[in-house]
Amino acid sequence: MRLLYITDTHIRGTSPQNRKDNFPETLRAKMKEVILLAKKHRVHALLHGGDLFDTPSPALAVCSGFIPILAEAGVPLYAIAGNHDLFGHNPLTLDRTMLGFLNRLGVVRLLRDEEPTYLEQHGIKVQLSGRNYHYDMDRRSPEEDYLVQKKDCDFAVHLVHGMLYDKKLPEGVPHTLIDKITHTEADVTISGHNHLGFQATRINGRLFLNPGSLVRLSNHPAEIKRKPAALLLEFTPNGVNYQYLQLKSAPPGEEVLDRTAIEQAAFQEEKLAEFVKGIKSSGEFQNLVIDEIIQSLADKKGVSKAVREGALARIAAARQRLEVDGSE
Repeated sequence: MRLLYITDTHIRGTSPQNRKDNFPETLRAKMKEVILLAKKHRVHALLHGGDLFDTPSPALAVCSGFIPILAEAGVPLYAIAGNHDLFGHNPLTLDRTMLGFLNRLGVVRLLRDEEPTYLEQHGIKVQLSGRNYHYDMDRRSPEEDYLVQKKDCDFAVHLVHGMLYDKKLPEGVPHTLIDKITHTEADVTISGHNHLGFQATRINGRLFLNPGSLVRLSNHPAEIKRKPAALLLEFTPNGVNYQYLQLKSAPPGEEVLDRTAIEQAAFQEEKLAEFVKGIKSSGEFQNLVIDEIIQSLADKKGVSKAVREGALARIAAARQRLEVDGSE
């Protein structure tokens, strides 16, 4: 059995400030190449690690330029929700987003946290599970998001839209270290969210992978050098094989990324810079800053989880109303 994984496509109808090219056209070319790779390698399903869209409610005109491309693969597309796919980072809003709508149409098949999906080909059975992004991702115990049980299958694959990493990041940047979840029963754990990806890691027979995002939204030096890739997984009676397939359609970073804007290499500074640059495109800035303030106040003041979640839910509802009314 073969599966092809991509993540963080951030489908949108405009070009980010850091891009010098026509971003939607470049992304369409990449996604068409992904479909060709899926057909070339005769994969049985596509997997998406979250942030399919750059906003939870993109215009239909934007979606119409991309969804037909994914349908050309002729195989199911299984996905999880990223932070950009949700209103206010609230997983309870998923059914009201474009990703949730595509799930109801059958265009995308969402992997629910509590219900593994099973694929079977040529006598090999693979368990698929996924954890959508939520406001406690990489803040609470990693066991709740990254660990799964393997049941009635040959291989278990778990997708998480979280900041899984192979080394410690600066204090204040929520993340989960690979060495904290090596006791998972999943044979393969694949993460998104971290656009740069990390080196493939195998510990105790378990694989931990992130090929990086399909798009480059920042002009971080590492992004300029990075070549976007898809991840090919092959399951055989002898084990799991993987391969990062670099996209030939992805232009060199020097050609498409504008290096005139100054960005610091530190993850926290990079994150704040991207917030500012995102104001014009999606309105995420205001929402994310409010989320961060609430998280900080809740931690410092010992606010209960119920109160915090209630506040975040109200913010998500308000943002949804703004988008529906066209205010953003």
